[in-house]
Amino acid sequence: MNAPSTIPLIRSLRIQARIIHALIMREIITRYGRHNIGFAWLFAEPMLFTIGVMALWSVAHDANPNHHINIVSFALTSYSTLLVWRNGIGRCALAIEPNASLLFHRNVRVIDLFFARLALEIGGVTLSTVTLMFGLVAAGIIDPPVDIVNMVIGWGLLAWYTCAMGLIIGGLTEYSEVVDRIWHPLAYFQIPVSGAFVMTSYLPPKARDIVMLFPVSHCTELFRYGYFGSQVTPYYSIPYVCTWCLVLTWLGFLVVRGASKRVEMQ
Repeated sequence: MNAPSTIPLIRSLRIQARIIHALIMREIITRYGRHNIGFAWLFAEPMLFTIGVMALWSVAHDANPNHHINIVSFALTSYSTLLVWRNGIGRCALAIEPNASLLFHRNVRVIDLFFARLALEIGGVTLSTVTLMFGLVAAGIIDPPVDIVNMVIGWGLLAWYTCAMGLIIGGLTEYSEVVDRIWHPLAYFQIPVSGAFVMTSYLPPKARDIVMLFPVSHCTELFRYGYFGSQVTPYYSIPYVCTWCLVLTWLGFLVVRGASKRVEMQ
């Protein structure tokens, strides 16, 4: 009895998947072109940034060797999480206007523009991180991860937060371009509390309480704990992050719905 009712849903999901795929391919060609290494810049660019940070932190570590963990591993597991939310949310800002012509297609909606960009950014950083990790482990520079499951959970929660905030920031920029200008400095101000550059366990209790108010720090701690295991003391709460993400996702859908109506009226 339920089979006929599921057929329209499956058909809709297939159409949605084709739309997102087409938007992703268009975004890749528009952004990277067909010359040189083309779409490989999608993961090569964040990889170069991460390698640069690892090199700088390694030099600083040589000057102050009093660390109990591999600094290359710490840089990789830290800076990669920063790239996910900063790049993903930033790419959603002002995403509607340059793609407004695509909305004349019946099946393309405003939210599809955001999903395509989010999938592209998160996928690129993910591929970059996995490639670097495999390469460094194979070269013997870093140790293999201790618990991949915790790493995947932490990465997934961070991706969820990125998508929710991307919808909010991307939708609000349709109301005013000032949102985009405000978001960039706010993103930089969030870096010290994102857990990317220092472990929460190293902070004084009062500073730790402030950092733990931000859901990104929980995701970073869990991801890092999955890699290092008992070498680090993590501070995180999965229910806390899920609650934040649920609220932000709901707000994101409301904002995008309002932005879609504004686009339709224009």
